[in-house]
Amino acid sequence: MRRVLFLVAAAVLAVIGSGSAVRGGDVTYDGRSLIIDGQRKIVFSGSIHYPRSTPEMWPSLIAKAKEGGLDAIETYVFWNVHEPQPGHYDFSGGHDIVRFIKEVQAQGLYACLRIGPFIQSEWSYGGLPFWLHDIPGIVFRSDNEPFKVYMQNFTAKVVSMMQSENLYASQGGPIILSQIENEYGTVQKAYGQEGLAYVQWAAQMAEGLQTGVPWVMCKQNNAPGHVINSCNGMKCGQTFVGPNSPNKPSIWTENWTTHYQVYGEDAPMRSAEDIAFHVTLFIAAKKGSFVNYYMYHGGTNFGRTASAFVTTSYYDQAPLDEYGLTTQPKWGHLKELHAAIKLCSTPLLSGVQVNLYLGPQQQAYIFNAVSGECAVFLINNDSSNAASVPFRNASYDLPPMSISILPDCKNVAFNTAKVSTQYTARTMGRGEVLDAADVWQEFTEAIPNFDSTSTRSETLLEQMNTTKDSSDYLWSTFSRKNPRFKFETSVSLSKGINNVSLLSVMVGMPDSGAFLENRAAGLRTVRIRDKQDTNDFTNYSWGYQIGLQGETLQIYTEQGSSQVQWKKFSNAGNPLTWYKTQVDAPPGDVPVALNLASMGKGEAWVNGQSIGRYWPSYRTPNGSAQTWYHVPRSFLKPAGNLLVLQEEEGGNPLQVSLDTVSISQVCGHVTASHLAPVSSWIEHHQKHKSPAKVSGRRPKVLLACPSKSKISRISFASYGTPLGNCRNSMAVGTCHSQNSKAVVEEACLGKMKCSIPVSDRQFSGDPCPAKAKSLMVVAECR
Repeated sequence: MRRVLFLVAAAVLAVIGSGSAVRGGDVTYDGRSLIIDGQRKIVFSGSIHYPRSTPEMWPSLIAKAKEGGLDAIETYVFWNVHEPQPGHYDFSGGHDIVRFIKEVQAQGLYACLRIGPFIQSEWSYGGLPFWLHDIPGIVFRSDNEPFKVYMQNFTAKVVSMMQSENLYASQGGPIILSQIENEYGTVQKAYGQEGLAYVQWAAQMAEGLQTGVPWVMCKQNNAPGHVINSCNGMKCGQTFVGPNSPNKPSIWTENWTTHYQVYGEDAPMRSAEDIAFHVTLFIAAKKGSFVNYYMYHGGTNFGRTASAFVTTSYYDQAPLDEYGLTTQPKWGHLKELHAAIKLCSTPLLSGVQVNLYLGPQQQAYIFNAVSGECAVFLINNDSSNAASVPFRNASYDLPPMSISILPDCKNVAFNTAKVSTQYTARTMGRGEVLDAADVWQEFTEAIPNFDSTSTRSETLLEQMNTTKDSSDYLWSTFSRKNPRFKFETSVSLSKGINNVSLLSVMVGMPDSGAFLENRAAGLRTVRIRDKQDTNDFTNYSWGYQIGLQGETLQIYTEQGSSQVQWKKFSNAGNPLTWYKTQVDAPPGDVPVALNLASMGKGEAWVNGQSIGRYWPSYRTPNGSAQTWYHVPRSFLKPAGNLLVLQEEEGGNPLQVSLDTVSISQVCGHVTASHLAPVSSWIEHHQKHKSPAKVSGRRPKVLLACPSKSKISRISFASYGTPLGNCRNSMAVGTCHSQNSKAVVEEACLGKMKCSIPVSDRQFSGDPCPAKAKSLMVVAECR
């Protein structure tokens, strides 16, 4: 066994804040796993991006990730956030990555730092600062000296910051992995030999920074030297070609828990069962030892940070939703999965893997350790049919497309398709509707003409190169004198000189693709035809105004707001209009969202802080891509908050409201064939010291309300054969225990959480002998 040894330094960290701070140590690896401080590790990680939340949210998000069974937090480093101008850095407030990593450390988790510094991530310009575009002779992400100089400078800056704070594991800190570049394998072919040389250079440059921890390159099958190649996608248990060296471990850097959403499309969904299946398959079939969920918390694309057409809400269906609430059953089902796989740690990390075929689409991956411990993963790859498979003189039933985990090669601890975790429903509580016209004021954007502009050109200018990503908007204007000119459109023109002003609008910068520096946007050609002489006029002197007047004056701030003359609200539906009002924060500490369903398209600010672009008027097959827009509590004062909307199309602010977000309902549906919580496996092992005793565990419905709320009402309960499921409507079936509701109420009312065993004894008898039964419960939380 060959081990790759990195720079070593040992230190012990004191406890920082609440919880136990993680202790760092040597980080090495071999073909089986990462080896941290001399111990092999199976690491479950989750992506939480610090600029997509707020510092006030970080502790709670990280704590919930830890409670969900994660060992590490992974984040990109956002170059254009930190270096908005060459050599001018911003690591303050929500950009304070050191504070974020220290919070991860304080809560006893590892950290994985994906420096890039190209990151894609549906982030403006892929995270690259736009000023790079103006560097003479630059070619992004290639064997190009100007780009390599700036890339190395920023990478070294980040590494130096982490080292100065002793944050690498080799210094006793939490960072166990770093990443250089990002998914370069998808574009490398376009760069030819310069792409190959760039990959080699990037790897050597990164390793030369002496972080003392391994580096990875994702989607880079030819990752050079000691750099680990890793997989991104939804099905790496099937698609990953494997490490490019027998001395590198199998790592999954992006397991997409859903997918990002774009305007005009409905939210993509991915089930908890599907995620669990592919994680388990990666562990068993690919001998995977590191899995990162992208995203574990998606958060919010504040301001103009979202890339082209990506919604402000990011990965809202992740285990933690945009507001930081748990998405169930995804969060809980994965927590159970993590616990079940950790029960198999010894044979997984030190045992011999044996593959046994049990049927045409069924197989077993068996891991036998020298110590005698054994774990097996029984797999049914048939997506339509259940299967019963034989293994060691016993028969095991496998639902379609599922994997059963047997930590002792005898008893099933977990099945990926059997969800015992509760389901939750998110409720948007309607707040005060700002429907009084006298609470709103408006300011209408002036349309510039040629004479009022200061930027001039004899040709049409490319939009991104002109605005430098300072605005989504670019006015292009010209004037023309032609006494015979006539438009056959609804636009009215006067005889003589007419000023023509065209507003081109971007909805985010591009974020990916080869030769990103050559991408273009905006007006390409403008032609005016005089029908009487059949000539096209295309050559004009153009005048330009970058952005809107309200943006330039920052009228969304208290100070900037006084720079213009606001008028009383007149009527809804006016394009290019700014609206402002004062709003009080809803009482309590639950998350808050701005309901902009009545608006068209634009951007919103609260107390001068942008909560992002909005576009509810762009309809999807099932409504709008996004109606509610997250307003972090830290953005709000108790009363008198300045709310400013920049409306582009002509929406109606009189239906806007500041709403609350909460989990108001929980539902559990567990059959008698479901498995008991994995925690009971551990308890039985500790109590009985015998794997044979584990079979005595029983399934349960487990319900839990969010913190500071309790179960106030049981709206449905049925033990027997209830109809429906927690995702849809439910009803009492032909078999129903009459005391179902009374039993559940006694166990649950007035409590934050409760447990009800699924058994005849619990409900004082069998309501329908010989029938398979289940328990379904719906509870209200207040």
